[in-house]
Amino acid sequence: MHRLSIASALCAGLLWLAPASSAGEPKWKQHTINGKSEFEAAGVFDVDGDGKLDIVSGGAWYQAPDWKPHHIRDVVRQGTYYNDFATIPLDVNGDGKTDIVTVSYFGQNIGWVENPGKADVEWTYHEIDKPGTSEAATTVDLTGDGIPDVLPNPTNVVAWYEVAKKADGKGFDLKKHDFGTQAAGHGVGSGDVNGDGRTDLLTPKGWFEAPSDPSHDTWTWHPDWNLGATGIQILARDVDGDGLSDLVYGMGHDFGLFWAKQSKGPDGKPIWVKQPIDTGVASVHALLWADLDGDGKADELVSGKRVYAHEIEPGATDGSLVAWYRFDPQSKAWKKHVIFQGEPAKNAPEKAADRLALKDFPAGTAGTGLQLTAIDIDGDGDLDLVCPGKSGLYLFENLGNGG
Repeated sequence: MHRLSIASALCAGLLWLAPASSAGEPKWKQHTINGKSEFEAAGVFDVDGDGKLDIVSGGAWYQAPDWKPHHIRDVVRQGTYYNDFATIPLDVNGDGKTDIVTVSYFGQNIGWVENPGKADVEWTYHEIDKPGTSEAATTVDLTGDGIPDVLPNPTNVVAWYEVAKKADGKGFDLKKHDFGTQAAGHGVGSGDVNGDGRTDLLTPKGWFEAPSDPSHDTWTWHPDWNLGATGIQILARDVDGDGLSDLVYGMGHDFGLFWAKQSKGPDGKPIWVKQPIDTGVASVHALLWADLDGDGKADELVSGKRVYAHEIEPGATDGSLVAWYRFDPQSKAWKKHVIFQGEPAKNAPEKAADRLALKDFPAGTAGTGLQLTAIDIDGDGDLDLVCPGKSGLYLFENLGNGG
């Protein structure tokens, strides 16, 4: 068994982070959807069937194009958190109106919230399961059937929910696959680790190898690494083009965005060497690949800082960040491209109980929250970003590179 090792390159810290050139980069315009929102998840879909993409976050949906808010439900607040840690669009009951799948940490549940199809009518919550303290969730096609499945991160167990069409063709069932508690931790992810064309499931402690029939066969466990408390997702992808999948992940409650290069030992078994992408960013929770520059390749890594992931932790009061990174195979370095850089919380109270993001950080502070969405929300042919968080809900409009 080859555990993740610490490369000497790690000592170089940000020296591995090459300066970015501004030539050809997309330009961005920040729009405030709700500067007072404290919900950390948001989904984007056409709520009312008018052909425009709306935004749903927490207890409201925001109607495009003017982002008029509509109340949909009350969400329980516990401390500075709301029990709404994911907003995943899915027409669960097959009635032609898109609902949402959500998870919660304090409620320990996963459920779906039914869209009634009327502008000012309460949406109804339906519980699906109670797997445990889920801090976030994402979607990924783990079965290979073309339908994204739901991958939550209950920190006490590894579980995923297959989104399967009902026999009558109307809507979906969410079928639980439980992988037990041994591999569970803070963080979860996906990617083709061994290059067999199947999507594997990753945890901070190793990976489950997808079998030929992911819905019915046993997934093989490989305890190849120990990453610590990561975010969503842990991503497996061939970063440097050598034919082997590497890892990309962030530290959820500490400093650092990292990648682990895969190589093979004399026995043919994988060796993973940890290297930095950006050691100056803290509280990294949300990561995704997207084609932000419109070159047809989804090779931009989008991430940043979750504002007040905990009110007291390393880097908690640092300025917020939304950024994208791309690996240059020739220089063997990552280039950082800042979309938003916020000011620190200079006068934050010393006690965690007295801290509040909307009070401590300047107005307009954007972060990644627990969910990032890259989508062409305005229909102009490029990908925009929707960024929720404790310091507000924001849209970053992609203006293109101007060239």
